[in-house]
Amino acid sequence: MKRLLIPLVMILTIASTAAKSTDSPTMTDHPELAKAFSERNVDGAFVLLDVAANELHAVNPSRLAQRRFPASTFKIANSLIALETGAVRDENEIIPYGGKPQPVKAWERDMSMRAAVRVSNVPVFQELANRIGADAYAQWLEKLDYGNRMTGGNKEAFWLRGPLEISPLEQVEFVAALARGTLPASSENQATVRDMLLIERRGAATLYGKSGWSTSTNPQIGWWVGWIEHGEAIFVFALTIDVADRSDVDQREPLVRALLKALDVYG
Repeated sequence: MKRLLIPLVMILTIASTAAKSTDSPTMTDHPELAKAFSERNVDGAFVLLDVAANELHAVNPSRLAQRRFPASTFKIANSLIALETGAVRDENEIIPYGGKPQPVKAWERDMSMRAAVRVSNVPVFQELANRIGADAYAQWLEKLDYGNRMTGGNKEAFWLRGPLEISPLEQVEFVAALARGTLPASSENQATVRDMLLIERRGAATLYGKSGWSTSTNPQIGWWVGWIEHGEAIFVFALTIDVADRSDVDQREPLVRALLKALDVYG
């Protein structure tokens, strides 16, 4: 396996989450795992942060510092911001979707923020965005140090069509802090968001995650980010792929699961 020293910009991005270690994190390149992408006919990159070991494992590391629209992976931060600002009473408050026809039938109903995260309900989160407001977003994106922290004044779509962008390395930094409960937000609200992201428990391991898909670029962008808890160990991951065809979107979760299994983390 090829081991690389991370450039300074990457070290600054990751160091705050990697167990506060004084050692510069190392990255292990796994070129043998690139076949997981080629077998599915998709281009992309994957990074796994072993928080306790302060080590990154990467597939196609040249893409890991590239910022892209976060799409629905921003619902992780957005849910936390909604709770912190009081835009919702709690994660179970029913939020109106607005009554307009939607491209996804499952979005055409009022639902809680918890349910909206599960089905990536855009109009429900746009209602929350209107409640939160541009000024609060600006403050919280700065506070959370989320990606490039830009909204461009477009509070209803800045995470879908820009200008907000985030890299896979920044995704694992942010998600690792949430998983450890060290974001600058209340511990209760962080715990609530973590619970909203729970996907499954398998033996002693628990999988958390959130997908994302932006159709506003060419090629389109697919994400899957999250983490594994296994006892005291935390493994945070971020996948990004180029979506050239609708069928590519369905490859995100299977691809992550295959890579986690190959790295002997989960599965």
